[in-house]
Amino acid sequence: MTTYVTTRGGAAVSLAEAVFRGLGPDGGLYVPVDLPRLPAGRWGVPASNEAESLRAAARWAAPCFFPSLDEAVLSRVVDCALDFPVEIVEVGSKLFVLELFHGPTGAFKDVGARFMAALMPELESEPREHTVLVATSGDTGGAVASAFHGVSGYRVIVLFPRDGISDRQRRQMTTLGGNVTALSVAGTFDDCQRMVKSAFADSGLRAAYHFTSANSINIARLLPQAFYYVLAALRLGPVRFVVPSGNLGNLCAGLLAAHAGMPCAGFTAATNLNRGFADFLNGSAFEARPSVPTASSAMDVGAPSNLERIRWLFGGDDEALRAQVRGEVVSDEEAFARIRSVERETGYVMDPHTAVAYEAAMREEEPRGVPWVILSTAHPAKFPDTVEAAIGCRVDVPESVLAQAHAPEYAFEIEPTDEALATALKGISP
Repeated sequence: MTTYVTTRGGAAVSLAEAVFRGLGPDGGLYVPVDLPRLPAGRWGVPASNEAESLRAAARWAAPCFFPSLDEAVLSRVVDCALDFPVEIVEVGSKLFVLELFHGPTGAFKDVGARFMAALMPELESEPREHTVLVATSGDTGGAVASAFHGVSGYRVIVLFPRDGISDRQRRQMTTLGGNVTALSVAGTFDDCQRMVKSAFADSGLRAAYHFTSANSINIARLLPQAFYYVLAALRLGPVRFVVPSGNLGNLCAGLLAAHAGMPCAGFTAATNLNRGFADFLNGSAFEARPSVPTASSAMDVGAPSNLERIRWLFGGDDEALRAQVRGEVVSDEEAFARIRSVERETGYVMDPHTAVAYEAAMREEEPRGVPWVILSTAHPAKFPDTVEAAIGCRVDVPESVLAQAHAPEYAFEIEPTDEALATALKGISP
């Protein structure tokens, strides 16, 4: 049975222990002891439309990433969680967009969050009350809140930066109520992430609230994101992936898929002006930096958690990492111009995060030897101010987003301190 250790050398634990702990006792992130291996696949030669679906790709790949789970459990989890499509849209010669925003909250985080919410009850040996504590720079909070909303035995506490997300992103967290509580933090995403990590490190709080995390620091949130990389490779064969990069969970999942045997021609990590990881890939020593607000707010991360996992995956060999992943930095102005030019030239509309990746892809000299796949992480309607200003017209809004436009909001405002979070937790009814 595959076990999990932390990136800092912690003792091996079961999948259930890794999932419900979220973060290791030593502060490390859980990783599989034995890296998974995918079965031989017909890469680039899909057999049918069903073979190209996210659900079908997940059924095929999930036993590799969750080998300790029996087939019936995996089938139930996949069927429950992944009931929406992932689209691959050709926008140019050997240039594709992998649309990951067709889930209920219009963001790629729906894949991992819904899989995790379906998996956790399957792993419980006996029912108990859990607190899902999560920090978000935008889309994670809405996806996790939606996935766990109404799930018996789970309450969600989501921290988001008060001034760092769009109105529509905020409403996906603040309009649900019930077992979902939104905390508006007078600070940055890095403050939110630090507060969550501090709460996990506090043994008293952990014992009182039975914390687990639904950020990509949780292995159950991270691993399912490999499924859509596998889907792209099953359809297109070896490709180069261009990944909008913030907390690096998305990139980490792709690298895990590549290490598991998915054919791949490398990765480009596209960052906004929060460029610490891109600078590291280009040869600088990595240093955590204060996050900088940008139009691609979900990527406004100055201290990405999953860098620790990625470096572990490469055995600490930073040069090997740099050989497989290239870094690009894209400004708001460059992303805005790319949204405008692509819409005018092709009719395709994208959100600011996708635009960062698209701009990074276009910097590569032609011709492309293999297909390039740009990961589109959010629906453009979630960022109307930026997108509509760029294209000069309104963006169609999904029904799921429209439904929350006028719903009442419920949120608590707190300062960016550990004490403020502890006080808020005590005031929230189980």
